Amino acid sequence: MDSLPSSDFDAADRLETRAQARASLMLGEWAARLMGLKDVDAYAQVVVRTGAEPGGEEAILRRVSHDLADSGLAVGAAEVAARHAEFLAQARSRPGLTPGP
Repeated sequence: MDSLPSSDFDAADRLETRAQARASLMLGEWAARLMGLKDVDAYAQVVVRTGAEPGGEEAILRRVSHDLADSGLAVGAAEVAARHAEFLAQARSRPGLTPGP
């Protein structure tokens, strides 16, 4: 079975971590705009930090879903998860986030 050299694995792991953080940032910005928050960047950073907590992606999805509901918005957990998946795909396709040859 072929495996990636350690340095390639580390680089791929770093790229995935950056893509996850970017997707979380984008999700936070999207949610903040829906909620009509004045400080979109501050909320987006809170969402990114939530990803570092136990549960990672699930914690992010729970937090954003809860915050949207608390704001009186009828945005379901499935829509939040779909948006996160969309943002993750976009983040992974960004230049600098894909491994080179």
